[in-house]
Amino acid sequence: MKTSILKTSLLAVTLLAAACSSATDGPNGPNGKGGPKDDKGNVVNKEAADKYAQGLAELERHDKAGDWSEATCAAVAQTFLDSADKQDKFFAPAIYNAGVAYHRCGNVAEARKYYTQVLEKDQKAHRARVQLARLDLAASNDAAIDKAMAEFERAVADSEFQNVEALVEIARLQMKRNSNAADKEGANDFERAKKNLQRALAVDDGYMPAFNQLAIYYLERAKQNVGKKRTTFARGADQQKVDSQALDLSLLVASQAVRKNPGYAPIHNTAGLVSVEAGDLNRAVQSFGTARKADPAFFEAHMNYAAVNMMFRGFQQAEEAYRAAIKLRPTDYDAHLGLALALRGQIDNAPDGDKKLAEAEQLIEKAKTLDAGRPEAFFNHAILTQEYKAKAGKDANAALEASIKLFDEFAKKAQGKAEFAEAVEDVTAVPTKADKDCLGAKAKKDKGCKRGRIFDIKEIIEFNKQSAAEQKKMEEEAKNRAAMEEAGAGGEEEKK
Repeated sequence: MKTSILKTSLLAVTLLAAACSSATDGPNGPNGKGGPKDDKGNVVNKEAADKYAQGLAELERHDKAGDWSEATCAAVAQTFLDSADKQDKFFAPAIYNAGVAYHRCGNVAEARKYYTQVLEKDQKAHRARVQLARLDLAASNDAAIDKAMAEFERAVADSEFQNVEALVEIARLQMKRNSNAADKEGANDFERAKKNLQRALAVDDGYMPAFNQLAIYYLERAKQNVGKKRTTFARGADQQKVDSQALDLSLLVASQAVRKNPGYAPIHNTAGLVSVEAGDLNRAVQSFGTARKADPAFFEAHMNYAAVNMMFRGFQQAEEAYRAAIKLRPTDYDAHLGLALALRGQIDNAPDGDKKLAEAEQLIEKAKTLDAGRPEAFFNHAILTQEYKAKAGKDANAALEASIKLFDEFAKKAQGKAEFAEAVEDVTAVPTKADKDCLGAKAKKDKGCKRGRIFDIKEIIEFNKQSAAEQKKMEEEAKNRAAMEEAGAGGEEEKK
């Protein structure tokens, strides 16, 4: 029976690191001419300005090196706070950038504290408003879309349409919401998203997150135009075509962005997604690999690289990428399950197959604890038990019975969920027609002939029981023959 990955989806993201306030902003920037200013519009003193410049240099250095840690975040934040202390008036850009430094390594509490200080001093501090809205949105798991959009829209208005971060975030959320309601900005959310991305690029034609989101926009359009929802590798998945014109536009935007900034990892990840839709998996692997190298902390790139390699049976490459992903997110369900699948693919040919089998099972059990409501781990645990543990152990039937229980658990958890409907049928189907009526190619599409995994396993168990009984009968017969032969030989000796 064919086995495969169950619901391994590719991940598209827009990575928006909190932007800092720069001491070299132009006349339209937040600081105006003459360098950084305090909340009263006064140019700060030399000591404060020097410390501020030092903080900006450290931010840039750590961004390029990708070596942010709790210690470096705290140190850079302190540099900005020292700068603020040397100014007798409230030095908003320095306080804001202290929040940025903490934000870089996920210290949300400290980042929020300093962003809030800036916004409380000035309700038109649009950069601080954007970062607080992003933190609130992340805390809601992207659920509080309308509230976040209202904050981003206010930031855009307060900045006189100059805040590119807010424009891109609005576009991203419009694409996620995907409303068909028309307003003065467009006929639907996708039209409005495109307009906001174009606005962002008009303000800053080198702003890479805007390029990346625009490439994702055209990629989503390419799938929408044929009714496709997402890129998924699944058992028996229908290889749908996509709108080639929109896909070409996505590739064009991604190519332009790569030329502008070849070191920007997210655009390589997006280019990989485009290549997957175009059916060029070799190029997709290269793009995802480039994204991983450009940013070793890029979780989605590791996951996508692994997922595509699994399609090539590149299990070792996938294993390495999934391990990197787990280091970044130790509690990620999909990364644990993906690594289990990569290990499962190596069991037959690896010298340490037993070790890989044991680790794969541990990873699946871990995934179950991370999200007990998700059905995928139960499906894959059932496959592992049926196809490997049943063969490796002495009591094959006990392992097969265990796999039936796991498939049953999967079916219960997946029941009623549209994305798992095909898999549930694949597991639970019971044929209603006799074997003689299910011969020939047409039988494959006949639901009355469909044999689910559980049905097949039960037949194997019965066969094993019959086979064991036959073997026992043969062993008894052999013993009886041997006993009779020995008795007969003894009688001949006595006659002599």
